Amino acid sequence: MPGNWSSRGLDLHLEVDTAGGRRAGLERALREAVRDGRLAPGSPLPSTRELAGELGLSRGTVTAAYDQLAAEGYLTARQGAVTRVADLPAPVPAPARPAPGTAAPQHDLRPGRPDVAAFPAAAWSRSTRRVLTTAPADIHGLSDPQGRAELRTALAGYLGRTRGVLTGPDRIVITSGSYQSFGLLARVLAESGTTAVAMEDPGHEAYREVVRRAGLTVLPLPVDRHGARADALTGVLAGRGSGAPGAVVVTPAHQYPTGAPLHPRRRHELCAWARASGGLVIEDDYDGEYRYDRRPVGALQGIAPDRVVYCGSASKSLGPGLRLGWMALPSDLVGPVVEAKFQADLHTGALGQLVLADLITRHDYDRHIRAGRLRYRRRRDLLVRRLGPGPRQPLPGLVLHGVAAGLHTLITLPDDGPAEPEVLAECERRGIALRGLSELWHDRADAHADLRSHLNGDLHGGLHGDAQGVLVGYAAASEHAYPAALEAFAGALGAARRVTG
Repeated sequence: MPGNWSSRGLDLHLEVDTAGGRRAGLERALREAVRDGRLAPGSPLPSTRELAGELGLSRGTVTAAYDQLAAEGYLTARQGAVTRVADLPAPVPAPARPAPGTAAPQHDLRPGRPDVAAFPAAAWSRSTRRVLTTAPADIHGLSDPQGRAELRTALAGYLGRTRGVLTGPDRIVITSGSYQSFGLLARVLAESGTTAVAMEDPGHEAYREVVRRAGLTVLPLPVDRHGARADALTGVLAGRGSGAPGAVVVTPAHQYPTGAPLHPRRRHELCAWARASGGLVIEDDYDGEYRYDRRPVGALQGIAPDRVVYCGSASKSLGPGLRLGWMALPSDLVGPVVEAKFQADLHTGALGQLVLADLITRHDYDRHIRAGRLRYRRRRDLLVRRLGPGPRQPLPGLVLHGVAAGLHTLITLPDDGPAEPEVLAECERRGIALRGLSELWHDRADAHADLRSHLNGDLHGGLHGDAQGVLVGYAAASEHAYPAALEAFAGALGAARRVTG
């Protein structure tokens, strides 16, 4: 006999099995609801008259069940007072076994993660209250798959002012992050007849998989000290048996993972290739706002807005849990991408879009970025002092790459050891989470040694095709935890050196 009650603000489903009698069935159902926590200690129960009416039982049956459970200690009842769930001792839970890969590391030095403890909670709360009290009720209904006009307008101004992006609200599409942005673009490209996409080597392996799942061939685009090699688009890649790429994905402000900015000449070469071939350049501006030693490098999109897709998100600036990203598109791509977004998930949540729009419009977002830039620069400086050349360097011969910007540095290991697997193993033993460089090559078996040879010794002092190293993020750990994490990593390097020495 299923039933629900909500007369006292509770909404609880009870399955009353009357096979052994109605009273016994109600007792079992209530007892199980208390034991499994669906009825919390102190929760008020409906009167016997109300519950009897809800469940179609006699009042006497409900009264008898209440009396029995009170006698057993599950309920408390006093004359003239509401019957409530008793405050039972909490059961001792079995030790939790975290799922593989989900346990929080003791020391978090993973790249690509911001310090979520620095989330601007007060500013976000103020903006949320303003949005909820001033926005129309339609924010709680289905929304435009292209994104709320308020956020697209705010982003058009912000990106033009801070990143040099040339776009308007009508050419921006809001997504649930860069991961979805790449998936939508890959789908649109595949449907338009594109068969191959060039992506930086080394580069972000998760985005490679997104492109492959759309049915596209991924061609490795070599990287050197000037960033992605634009000349390879019509040279090396054209002869790899998959045809010339119809699009190329680059990280021009801060190449992932080497940190090299794309040389101005290559920026123009990429745009010239796109115009001559009809191809598309996809710009991943994943941490372009964080530059420490000189002014930020402007977006590549500003050179050729008709051939470049600009991709950004709030994941590094605010937090990946918000699931907010954006694309500034050439006008002819807006319609197909909006249709792909609609087919994927209808639209991105409206409330978060409006809150972010308010943050940007009131310049709270700018203030948060500036504070983060100062905070991360202090951490970067501490990393350089501790791991760079000098008397405290735990492993002589380490080379730090890309320290002028971003939220991570690539550290290449000396040729005489220890090797990357040995360092990673020692870090794992000490509870340190980071990434190895080998994970980011297109082919870990070194099948593309001909391309990797372009990563020669003049890339900031030593990255080459056989380079081994680790990516160290200096943003994921909280402010107070970061120094200890850095010391733990220095200790791991020293221990790995002693083992291989």
